[in-house]
Amino acid sequence: IVPLLYLLLVASFSQAEEPVCRQRGDPENPQLFKNGDIMLGGIFSFHSSWINRQDTYRHKPLPLECTSFNFRDLQYAQAMLFAIEEINNSTDILPGISLGYKIYDVCGSIARSVRVALALANGNQILSAPFEAPCTRPAQVQAIMGETSSSPCMAVATVIGPFHIPMISHFATCACLSDKIKYPSFLRTIPSDYYQSRALAQLVWHFGWTWVGAIRSNEDYGNNGMAIFTETAQHLGICLEYSVSFFRTDPPDKIQKIIDIIKASTSKVIVTFLSHMDIDIIISEMSNHNLTGYQWVGTEAWISDSHTAVMDKNHILDGAIGLSIPKAHVSGMREFMLDVKPLNSSSNEMFSEFWETLFSCKFKQSKSSAGNQRECTGHEDLTGVQNSFIDMSLMPIFYNVYKGVYAVAHALHNILSCNKTCNNKVQLDPFTILQHIKMIQFKTKEGDEVYFNENGDPAAKYEIINWQPTEHGIVDFVTVGLYDASLPADKQLNLQNKSVIWAQNSQQVPLSVCSEKCPPGTRKVLQKGKPVCCYDCLTCAEGEISNITDSITCVRCHPEFWSNERRDACVKKEAEFLSYEEIMGSLLTAASLVGTCITAVVAFIFFRYRKTPIVRANNSELSFLLLFALTLCFLCSLTFIGRPSEWSCMLRHTAFGITFVLCISCVLGKTIVVLMAFRATLPGSNVMKWFGPAQQKLSVVGFTVIQVIICILWLTISPPFPFKNLKIFKDKIILECALGSAVGFWAVLGYIGLLAMLCFILAFLARKLPDNFNEAKFITFSMLIFCAVWITFIPAYVSSPGKFSVAVEIFAILASSFGLLFCIFIPKCYIILLKPEKNTKKNIMGKGVPK
Repeated sequence: IVPLLYLLLVASFSQAEEPVCRQRGDPENPQLFKNGDIMLGGIFSFHSSWINRQDTYRHKPLPLECTSFNFRDLQYAQAMLFAIEEINNSTDILPGISLGYKIYDVCGSIARSVRVALALANGNQILSAPFEAPCTRPAQVQAIMGETSSSPCMAVATVIGPFHIPMISHFATCACLSDKIKYPSFLRTIPSDYYQSRALAQLVWHFGWTWVGAIRSNEDYGNNGMAIFTETAQHLGICLEYSVSFFRTDPPDKIQKIIDIIKASTSKVIVTFLSHMDIDIIISEMSNHNLTGYQWVGTEAWISDSHTAVMDKNHILDGAIGLSIPKAHVSGMREFMLDVKPLNSSSNEMFSEFWETLFSCKFKQSKSSAGNQRECTGHEDLTGVQNSFIDMSLMPIFYNVYKGVYAVAHALHNILSCNKTCNNKVQLDPFTILQHIKMIQFKTKEGDEVYFNENGDPAAKYEIINWQPTEHGIVDFVTVGLYDASLPADKQLNLQNKSVIWAQNSQQVPLSVCSEKCPPGTRKVLQKGKPVCCYDCLTCAEGEISNITDSITCVRCHPEFWSNERRDACVKKEAEFLSYEEIMGSLLTAASLVGTCITAVVAFIFFRYRKTPIVRANNSELSFLLLFALTLCFLCSLTFIGRPSEWSCMLRHTAFGITFVLCISCVLGKTIVVLMAFRATLPGSNVMKWFGPAQQKLSVVGFTVIQVIICILWLTISPPFPFKNLKIFKDKIILECALGSAVGFWAVLGYIGLLAMLCFILAFLARKLPDNFNEAKFITFSMLIFCAVWITFIPAYVSSPGKFSVAVEIFAILASSFGLLFCIFIPKCYIILLKPEKNTKKNIMGKGVPK
């Protein structure tokens, strides 16, 4: 009950009092201070670390004790002071208005950065009459310059964002800071990593590095930058073999794991998103393990930092390439920075520590003076000092600080309606200043245009820097190209025609791929369980090609084309047909002409001896017609040789069908004549008058007309036509004659076969006729050969590929024609020429006198 009553009592007194503001904790005093009509704040890390203490929470924590003096951030602060002094001494901008400043050292602590930001916003003095002080006051500073790193900027911008106090950073590049919902009052004079990450990915892709490692600082700068790089790299076909992160305060075993990963990797390119302090630690560890030969790709955080080059005593980073803020020169800034005298400074304590660190000496009033150190005079000569403070290689970053101060000054100039004088009666507030800063657009005295886009970012332009070691062991930062994000995508990256030195002083671009490029004629096949950059190259299948490097598919050639041996081009298929030039075509042509000549010789012999009994015995007219038909049979085989055309295709089959029917019709007529002749010798027989010469001619014409009608129907309905057969051979085109109508073709062959079988049967029946010279025996034998040839032709024709099927058909025509010629006419020619004594009517018709 007692505690409850106590709380009620306190609450009643609190309600009775008016709202008042009381400061909690100790005041924060700036390290650099100067009064002015308008005050600007500055947040820098003059020290890079602090002494950790274990708080017991039993008494008030002691103030942060900073260590490791950081010359770099002191240079940034000096750049800010230079810009303020230049503005105060100028009559062109803010005439009659003096700018003052409050600059704090936050020692690299994010917590201290937030505390200092609140001190800059709320005021810092202890009020003598706290109960009379109002709770609402204007901001103590109109804008804040800094911080250097992205993570502290995010924390500070989050705190001061609701108050709309402009914060302009010179070196915080994290793309996350472009989010105006989270960080509405944050601006910067250095491009966002949104562009740098993409530029790095394009740079890596330009040199053909598709298999790379990645190391990043485990903070917002490294994590966000590497995330954007990884996303862009994947779109460009770049794979990360490993991606590791660390922070400079990590234990040694974690850094050792990173070294082990690098040792075990196969990639030779390492892409980094590291701060200059983190890269120093990695380089030191790699030097201890003698890890050299890697191609480093860096960001603006260290790529043009001479301090990092000095730290790289074992030349681990030689040949490194990366992006840097374009070189800049500000007249008078170097001289201003180097004009530092601690005894003349209003902030003796901070500058005294700087002087002691710079010259390794101690002032008399220093609490930590040691007996073995020489005493500082304050007048030491800076020109002979080799130190990062003397180095002006970071002038582009100093220039960013300079431009940030001028951006605030130009916004104030517009708000105060300054011409020759400024309107001092205008009530300034951070929100108005922020809106004017976002809209400013001016040129510096060096001619560079300054403006901010809708995200508070400047235009993204980078120089491509290459580390080129000199003979004296000093690294020369050589500009070998430019990157301008404002240009079209294909023109953003522009490499100059300058020689680049690569890792291990090589003149050749290093190779870093998981798998070699697949040459034309092959396609990529991904390796199971590995990234897309790891693949095997398989040769394209027959009939398929790939004519580009790293093709993922093979393209099938047009049916009339075929792949060459290298599988990188489609070549027109060889057209194959039975030609007169080749050996087989020449032999068949010769056989056809020989058969024609023999037939002509036989016809001449028969004509010469046409009055002899052996020629007259079996209707000499049919014999001459048969010889004419055989001549046509021999000649029609020539139509099958040569390139098929529309006319040759129609001619070859119809000529073959008609001539063979004419030939078989003549043989059939001769067979019937033999049979009729035998029947006529029988007593009382009168059959010859029914099959005389006229009937014989009509039978030949009738049988032939039927075949002509079949051929006409075939040619009318679906005639044969030239056809490119692409199925028999993969790499050849068979030029052949398609049948058109298969029914017509087989009807022609079937009709020839029917007549041949009829002729064979009749000849077989007449084979034993009682003649000394039995014509029926030779006809039977000839028909036997004819049928045998054409019965074997069918399977041979069907199974023979390409031009060989044509050759089989020609062979069948010639063989059957020679069979008829030799079996029917050669025995008669033998008797006519060599056995004339047997060429008598008695010998032909009789069998001698019966016993």
